Amino acid sequence: MYLNCHTYYSLRFGTFSEIELLALAQKNDIKKLVLTDINNTSAYLNFVRKASDYNVQPVLGIDFRNGAKQQFVGIAKNNNGFQQLNAFLSQHLHEKMPFSDNAPELEDTYFIYPFSQLQFIEKTDFKPNEFIGISTNDLKRLPFSVLSKQTEKLVIMQSVSFRNKRDHNAHRLLRAIDNNCLLSMLPHEEQASLDEKMIPINELKAHFSEWPSAIKNTQQLLDECHVNFDFSKNRTPQNLKVYGNSIEEDEKLLDQLCEEGLPKRYENPDKDIKARLKKELDLIKKMGFVSYFLINWDIINYAKRQGYYYIGRGSGANSIVAYLLGITDVDPMELDLYFERFINTHRANPPDFDIDFSWHDRQDVTRYIFERFDHVALLGTYVTFKYRGVVRELGKVFGLPKSEIDMLSQGNYQYQQLDEMSKLVLKYGSLIQGMPNYVSIHAGGILISDKPLSYFSATNLPPKGFPTVQFDMIIAEDVGLFKFDILGQRGLAKIKEALKIIAYNQPEKSDFDIHDIKRFKKDKKINNLIKTAQCMACFYVESPAMRMLLAKLEVDNYLGLVAASSIIRPGVAKSGMMREYILRHRQPGRTEQYAHPKMLEIMPDTYGIMVYQEDVIKVAHYFAGLDLGEADVLRRGMSGKFRSREEFKRVEEKFMSNCHEIGYAQKLIDEIWHQISSFAGYAFAKGHSASYAVESYQTLFLKAYFPLEYLVATLNNGGGFYRPEMYIHEARMLGATIEPPCINNSFNENSITKTTIYLGFGYLKELEKRVIERILIDRSNSGHYKSLEDFIDRVTISIEQLSILIRVNAFRFTNTDKYELLWEAHLKIAPTKNIIDHPKLFPSHYKNYEIPSLTTTDLEAAFDQIELLEFPLCSPFLLLKEKLANENGAKDLSKFLNKFIDIYGYLVTVKNTNTHTGKQMHFATFIDQQGQVFDTVLFPPVARKHRFTGKGVYRCYGKVVSEFGFLSIEVIKMRKEAMIQDPRYADEKQEMTP
Repeated sequence: MYLNCHTYYSLRFGTFSEIELLALAQKNDIKKLVLTDINNTSAYLNFVRKASDYNVQPVLGIDFRNGAKQQFVGIAKNNNGFQQLNAFLSQHLHEKMPFSDNAPELEDTYFIYPFSQLQFIEKTDFKPNEFIGISTNDLKRLPFSVLSKQTEKLVIMQSVSFRNKRDHNAHRLLRAIDNNCLLSMLPHEEQASLDEKMIPINELKAHFSEWPSAIKNTQQLLDECHVNFDFSKNRTPQNLKVYGNSIEEDEKLLDQLCEEGLPKRYENPDKDIKARLKKELDLIKKMGFVSYFLINWDIINYAKRQGYYYIGRGSGANSIVAYLLGITDVDPMELDLYFERFINTHRANPPDFDIDFSWHDRQDVTRYIFERFDHVALLGTYVTFKYRGVVRELGKVFGLPKSEIDMLSQGNYQYQQLDEMSKLVLKYGSLIQGMPNYVSIHAGGILISDKPLSYFSATNLPPKGFPTVQFDMIIAEDVGLFKFDILGQRGLAKIKEALKIIAYNQPEKSDFDIHDIKRFKKDKKINNLIKTAQCMACFYVESPAMRMLLAKLEVDNYLGLVAASSIIRPGVAKSGMMREYILRHRQPGRTEQYAHPKMLEIMPDTYGIMVYQEDVIKVAHYFAGLDLGEADVLRRGMSGKFRSREEFKRVEEKFMSNCHEIGYAQKLIDEIWHQISSFAGYAFAKGHSASYAVESYQTLFLKAYFPLEYLVATLNNGGGFYRPEMYIHEARMLGATIEPPCINNSFNENSITKTTIYLGFGYLKELEKRVIERILIDRSNSGHYKSLEDFIDRVTISIEQLSILIRVNAFRFTNTDKYELLWEAHLKIAPTKNIIDHPKLFPSHYKNYEIPSLTTTDLEAAFDQIELLEFPLCSPFLLLKEKLANENGAKDLSKFLNKFIDIYGYLVTVKNTNTHTGKQMHFATFIDQQGQVFDTVLFPPVARKHRFTGKGVYRCYGKVVSEFGFLSIEVIKMRKEAMIQDPRYADEKQEMTP
């Protein structure tokens, strides 16, 4: 009898989940009901999946509204009708069209007009599939309406949006947020009535006792509606089943591609390689995953034709077939990668390929996929209301001033001292925190389906311009849709651009193969960079934490880097096994003493410690006796939404009971379970780590042999872990001369000539893009500028924009002080708001003024650079107010081991973390006076007392300690050093002193 039910996926309107709706139906003895979210279908597949658990038959529809105004409700008779409704909704969402007053003509659907809407549009003529929806509130007006005579068209449409008054309060807050208005100013028509609640079926029928035809019509309508999706364990995958013309052709093509790839990857393939290939091919065909491999191969082939760089990672790198097809460059035989992590007969979902492309190329690859295949959409994800966002939104809804909103969102308050309005914000914030706010786009997931995606969901059309389904990855897998991950990263763009820069800056050395990973793995110079942790700008290995781990593990080879890439993940550290791994690595005999024999047997290469995702499968299978399918459920269940699933709970119980039956001690069971639960969702598959290590080696090669070109490429692609200033510093330390932007030599991006790096105009945040374009086009057409006057004649520019260029000393080729140039510019260009946007036909004639001789000090130049570039090009230690008390640096740490040191450092980065008791502490990295890096740790008592307040030089006093040979300083006290007064505004000019 309930034809119009909403969940909180009726975004900024509904107030509870689809599961809570089913529980509500069960409570009120409702056996069949229709989910009709407002202009959204996010909840539908999970609603159908879970309905039987609550003894409910699900029916699907859509509540079509313009804003809060209900136009009509569409209900699907069957799956075909649901697809039609989705297609109709998608068209309106894509084109941002309002819904008309009249429903479309769609087969296999019913449409119900709300009684109040019909009175407004004066509709009295209805098609066979159209009805009049009457709520309990409408019963007061129905007898007085001409519609009352159309008894064959009357149906009960009692909307369900709330369970209680609390839900209604949350609804009103959501509506105020959506309307961006004060709660007290929320229009009545923008909110639903408190009466939109579910009541027991007998009570609902009692309300309509005088209208038996409405009861009968409603029941008949419901009886006609059935939808079904297969969520069984052995469900048929819904991905594109055939790549070519038939399954037989696909299988033949896959065999052929592997045969062609074999000699390219292995000079002399032995029997183990051939046996592994046969095993994989047999299983891939048996599981029906041939098209999945061929689609990925197709995508990779397109990228190769375009000259795009890519890296195939994820568990797909565990496959020799993927290696032979060129989807990945990781050799699974070399690393003994566990194929069962990738595919096994107990696993319903297909293998998982993550393919990274340059952030420049990814959009075109995505476009190709949408044009190449018929039924394609991006995967959705949900952005939920988080604490800070909720507080900020509700602060506005309740009319709080910005200062109070900031205080509440940052948590800087004592609850007892808050006024009543602030307490209301916190109280009501809890009502909507965690609810979905809007549907967004998954980081890289693309669905390529056998059926139109409208069979499963409506689609949005985000700014990227590609249709996006309204459900997430978990639900997609439930129904048999498995994503292709097409991701963008800057690391590949850095490699590609570095090669271009090398080709013009050192052409005589550019004849090398960046994909010759086998040679790189043996290169002593590269491996020494890893061992000494000199990895700034190198993919995945440049962070302070990774640098520290590499030093502690004494990594100097590819396999060691593969392990480190997964060990650094938060799960391994959280379980306490990162430290244990280092101990077992460095202390012979410790492994045999502490590792359980079974764990050591399962994972001999990692000292009996779980490091990779597949280790969870191995331990669950070989240690606890779960089958491979159950083991994979365990692996998946350790992260996110899946952990609350019944499937996971059942497997967890079986893990425990199996371990008890085998006879393991409870302490050991708890310890192993703690390791699994701590890290499985935060660890890499070994193939994934190996793929990352391949890219790391490529960047390490460039850093080892072409450091300046590679650093320029790094800067031009958004840097990496550190801010641009640090990469510029690194380039200087490696012999580069750093020049500020130059009107005759700079481009929008950074450029290099031999060892001189010219910073790009793009660093000048206030310089307009159109001005940069004008300069570069004119310079390209007419050559270098001869003087400031020549520049003014050739480039249309305002005095404000020209002043930026002069202040950064971009006209230094004139050998005229920039203060004099500023005088000259102001005399020749009048301030104006309207700049004529076309070149001058004739050169201007200027009066020659006698300009006084002026000089700019180095300190003034440094402060101009800080203002314009956001960092100085001189040493920051030269800008301190007080003279440095010592010259201690990183080179001195070994002399002060277990002693106290007083040291100055320019802050590079701070990592804030919490101890196991929840107290905050910091790890901070600095650059010393000589330009070398050192690391510090501030434990909670010190962290509470001494706080970091942004960039600058800090004076640290603490004890030098060594952990596995890695030296750092345990800070006892710290202060930020004051900078000199800005000399540009001082009474007297200051000179820079060394």
